[in-house]
Amino acid sequence: MRAKLKRWLREGIVLLLIVAAVMLVMDQFRKPTLPATFVSAPLQTIDGETVDLAAMSQDRPLLVYVWATWCAVCRYTTPAVANIAEEGGNVMSVALRSGDDATLTQWLARKKYALPVVNDEQGTLSRQWQIQVTPTLVVISKGEVKSVTTGFTSGWGMKLRLWWAGV
Repeated sequence: MRAKLKRWLREGIVLLLIVAAVMLVMDQFRKPTLPATFVSAPLQTIDGETVDLAAMSQDRPLLVYVWATWCAVCRYTTPAVANIAEEGGNVMSVALRSGDDATLTQWLARKKYALPVVNDEQGTLSRQWQIQVTPTLVVISKGEVKSVTTGFTSGWGMKLRLWWAGV
């Protein structure tokens, strides 16, 4: 019985390592090539506030979360990002082709998410930034992009990336 348990544990660890390797390779292929102006371009939130990503990332790492209301994976990652924002985390989100400001504001209210949101209604920003996958998470520290991740990431994974960027 003990030998069988050891074998299952060993196979489970190997499977996890294979899955992790595949995810890392996929992430490298899907990762956008961000332009030099990514951090310096001023953005406007749906609340009318102008934000500067470089300035927001000077004191502590900033998580830029590119998502969409229609994105299936975002249904799982958006609550984690909203939780980080509620806990006082440094977060800026960009809603990709998710309707006009009023529609997006209603959707956020219905879901009870208190996120700062830049509305990329026509997908202009995502084209400039070459983002083709939602969700995409970009961590910026001191005006420099530290990591880019696409697809599902847990709340702990996001917190770990923010922590690592601040080290």
